[in-house]
Amino acid sequence: MSKNFENKVVLVTGGSAGIGRATALAFAQEGAVVAVADLNEYGGAETVHLIKEAGGKAAFYLADVAKAADVQNLVQHIVSEFGRLDCAHNNAGISGDLASLLTCTEDNWNRIMDVNVRGVWNCMRAEIPQMIAQGGGSIVNTASIAGLVGTGLGMSTYAASKHAVMGLTKCAAMEHAKDKIRINAVCPGFTSTDMLHQFTEVIPDLEERILKGQPMGRIGQPEEVAQAVLWLCSAHASFVTGTHLVVDGGAIAR
Repeated sequence: MSKNFENKVVLVTGGSAGIGRATALAFAQEGAVVAVADLNEYGGAETVHLIKEAGGKAAFYLADVAKAADVQNLVQHIVSEFGRLDCAHNNAGISGDLASLLTCTEDNWNRIMDVNVRGVWNCMRAEIPQMIAQGGGSIVNTASIAGLVGTGLGMSTYAASKHAVMGLTKCAAMEHAKDKIRINAVCPGFTSTDMLHQFTEVIPDLEERILKGQPMGRIGQPEEVAQAVLWLCSAHASFVTGTHLVVDGGAIAR
């Protein structure tokens, strides 16, 4: 039985847990060689262990996506070890501290923007030249439904960062469509990850409030987002670029 990503080399940033780990595992199950990048060495190594335990091939790379040199070195090491880079899921991101527009500190703003926006920018600037050189590729950036709508949950800076990811995705897709590089975004809704758990610890009734606004009556799972990423990277999405795929159980459909 053929696999959709057999002989493909895939990079997943933020691959130590949550959506990143689920995506790395899903790519490996479909035959890809997976480069897992993160600042969390223990979690990243555990993701690689899970892939290898299931018979897949993967390697961990320590990298801070907010640092351009780290990302350039990351891509160079992947290409040196595996020969190419076919797909990238630029997933690394942080929520930062929950704070309104007026209470958000400059340090919090800078930290969120450095990882969520500069990180995606750094990644694409390292990945795209390699993909051009080899004749094409596919990139999926992790945005959020917070990149499409406003929220009153003390996430103004996070929402601003994810709106920025949407803009970078659309412009990069237009700039590199003729290079045979497809660039899209996935927009998860409330998903069972460490980030959501951090929110629910700060806002005790948050899960109840979320469920009231969920047409499907539940929170999403990382594996469900992972499947959306794989589809966007696959040949099945060959005419899809510069857009976003919302995976939120219908939360923003109203």
